[in-house]
Amino acid sequence: MANELPNGNGATDAAPSLNALIQYIKDFSFENPKAPRALAQQEAQQGPQMSLQVNVSTTPLADTDYETVLKLEGKAEMAGETLFAFDLSYGGVFRLQNVPQEHIHPVLVIDCARLLFPFARQIIAEAVQGGGFPPFYVPAIDFAALYQQNMQELQAAGNA
Repeated sequence: MANELPNGNGATDAAPSLNALIQYIKDFSFENPKAPRALAQQEAQQGPQMSLQVNVSTTPLADTDYETVLKLEGKAEMAGETLFAFDLSYGGVFRLQNVPQEHIHPVLVIDCARLLFPFARQIIAEAVQGGGFPPFYVPAIDFAALYQQNMQELQAAGNA
């Protein structure tokens, strides 16, 4: 009865639920093309210029199970040369039950991505540190704002 809510008619409806079934590294690459030369140079110069791209994709697996993949691509450059670059696809399988159809996509790309993010962030920080650099912590990402921005761009493209 804990997962049931009154529906106003005296009956009860099951509450929406989101369960993470598994999470995993789907694909990962770390490049340190200028080592060891860049490691010695980094201490003598100011910090590198960082770039970051974020993408979230989803794939239905079964009636209630979905895969969400958080893709983070980044690069650090100094004086026009790449110090390090990473490309991480970090995935999870999530079970959504009693979620209205119109809410499934936002839950997958906002809430599921938010659940995956801290683990992906740690993987990147450890890889960068293992490459001889100070750990790079990907800044916090507002997945709701990112989703809204993407929806606005899709609407604008549809109207054009």
